[in-house]
Amino acid sequence: MPLEAGLLEILACPACHAPLREEQSTETLELVCTGEGCGLAYPVRDGIPVLLVDEARRPA
Repeated sequence: MPLEAGLLEILACPACHAPLREEQSTETLELVCTGEGCGLAYPVRDGIPVLLVDEARRPA
């Protein structure tokens, strides 16, 4: 389930404060940081973004 456009516009990466973009895989939705050198991917669980650095997936 995609997030509302207005919500995505106001969210930012907690680690570097760069904008986030939605990335949908076959099973999960993540918010991925667009900041150069950051790239953390935050999970979206039950339609709620989990914007905790400890919960984020590091880029490969």
